[in-house]
Amino acid sequence: YQVIASSYERRSISFTTNIEFSKWGTVFADDKLAAAIIDRIVHHGRLIEFTGPSRRVSQALMFGKTDNQ
Repeated sequence: YQVIASSYERRSISFTTNIEFSKWGTVFADDKLAAAIIDRIVHHGRLIEFTGPSRRVSQALMFGKTDNQ
């Protein structure tokens, strides 16, 4: 939180996650802290959502793919 709060309106921060905001309270073990972080992120933030099939999943060795496929 301290990194995000000290950066708020002063510098850019990029986040990448596959966890939706409603689950951030679990990640930070505190719903109020997660809400404060989300509040600062979305105030001037831009959400870029990628959809479609995952390249990593399509190439996953555990699904029988090889480097030649």
